[in-house]
Amino acid sequence: MPPKATYGKRSKASKAERLFAELPQSPIRKPPTTTATTKPKDLEPVTVTDLTQQLSDIKIEEQGKNSEKGPKLSGKPHRKAWKEEQLVCDELEETTPPSGDNHDILESEDDRQYEEDVTAETTLRILSWEDVCPHGDRIEKIAEASYAEVYRVTNARGTSIIKVIRLHSHIKAKTKTQERAGLVDEEPHAEADVDGELQISEWLADVPGFVVYKERYVVQGRATRQLLETHQAFQRRAKRQDPGRAQFYPSPSRYLDGTRFLVVELGDAGVALEDWRLTTESQLWDVFFLVAVALGRAEDLAMFEHRDLHESNLCIRQVHEPRARPPESQGRFYGYSGLDITILDYGLSRAEDLSVDYAPPVSNDLERDLSFFTSTHAPQCNVYRQMRSFLLRADRVCLPPAEHTTPYAKGIDGALSWDVFAPYTNVLWLAYLYVYLVDNFKGDKRALKSFRRTTRELWKYLDPDAGDDVPCFNCAADVVGFGVEAGWIDEVQLVGASHSMVEREESIIVSPDDDDDEASSLRRSPRRSQYRPSTSA
Repeated sequence: MPPKATYGKRSKASKAERLFAELPQSPIRKPPTTTATTKPKDLEPVTVTDLTQQLSDIKIEEQGKNSEKGPKLSGKPHRKAWKEEQLVCDELEETTPPSGDNHDILESEDDRQYEEDVTAETTLRILSWEDVCPHGDRIEKIAEASYAEVYRVTNARGTSIIKVIRLHSHIKAKTKTQERAGLVDEEPHAEADVDGELQISEWLADVPGFVVYKERYVVQGRATRQLLETHQAFQRRAKRQDPGRAQFYPSPSRYLDGTRFLVVELGDAGVALEDWRLTTESQLWDVFFLVAVALGRAEDLAMFEHRDLHESNLCIRQVHEPRARPPESQGRFYGYSGLDITILDYGLSRAEDLSVDYAPPVSNDLERDLSFFTSTHAPQCNVYRQMRSFLLRADRVCLPPAEHTTPYAKGIDGALSWDVFAPYTNVLWLAYLYVYLVDNFKGDKRALKSFRRTTRELWKYLDPDAGDDVPCFNCAADVVGFGVEAGWIDEVQLVGASHSMVEREESIIVSPDDDDDEASSLRRSPRRSQYRPSTSA
């Protein structure tokens, strides 16, 4: 009889004991006092040492393991809102900038007061759309985030991603045709609305796999033809992919002289996973574990949960030539594709500053809009329900949409709070990623079969629909530890000191008023490369 397996139980020091040990460690956080709303059934580690210790508790043995039945409760989920209004055809949009007639302007006393306040108080650069993308440069709309449009800008200085958030300011009113068609504008925001996301970007600035923050500024005025054309092209492409998709960002044709946007400039992250063609088994291995490693590091350094990690918020780049996996690799599968990943959009994320004792977390209170959990328009909507269900029940049971209609519902630990740390939400998104990779693989069926066969046990513990008798991972770091213990990943690939530094990133947006000194003094952010090839011969 083989010995009884002990997955998830500590038996002896393992290779995973040293996982992340050589990475720069954040300061030790003192345990906070227990509150009524955050009293987990199984207390979650609250120090960096404890988190590292949790990772070392993983031991890979045979099936038939006897462990705890559900993920430990210590957390909270986040996600982006989705609107399900009717999509307005591009034919309803204007093809030239608006005339700016007074009767077409939407403007309230609050809007005017806010504009005056912004003009008087902002310390940010104020640019025009012509400054952002002058004639000869390229701008391409590539995504729509929870409250921002996302563009890629390319010029002689390089490439950047910009997130465009409409501030409180006047905009040309919808036409009667657009009104009848049901176009619903995304609500404008205040600069403070993105402070949390920018703070998280700062905390994760040097973690491989997370986007590089460059600068932010205000853009004001009418749109350029390039901006309008890429907006229309994006809408046509999105409508072909999903005919029922809602258009909830105003056409640039409606921008007026006083229309203002907060623009956050980020490093170029590559191509969104949803637009990347997966063709080799090594790509499956690397995309999955590159994401898991990045999340595991962020859990350790900032008690981070992404909470919205679907295929639009994950980008892929080919940074090296792929290499064939040698026969003598002895079970190593990680590091042969030459790919690197970048995790985007922290608008729904949760994190905190571990250098400050008892610092309040940065998080998004999703109870203010329960449509996050009642929507069914896309596969990722189910993950939002899984996250909220976990906060309420502390198990794998996913409550249906009808059970998510009461804000701040009472769970096993009191009223639901999104401030708590629940790294199991990262596991839920890794499970979503695994399914997406398998379902969207375009390569040889034998390669896919090999990947699924080798990762069968991984999926057993990752599967959010598994039974109560099946052990599960508690955080992304557990998933990485599993890969190390299984021999798929070499420990040297995870050692931070072995990562090579890549070129510093700086803003590529320079207005005519910027002199050379100002341009050269823009914010720069050194980054380490996430990619580390396998050391197997």
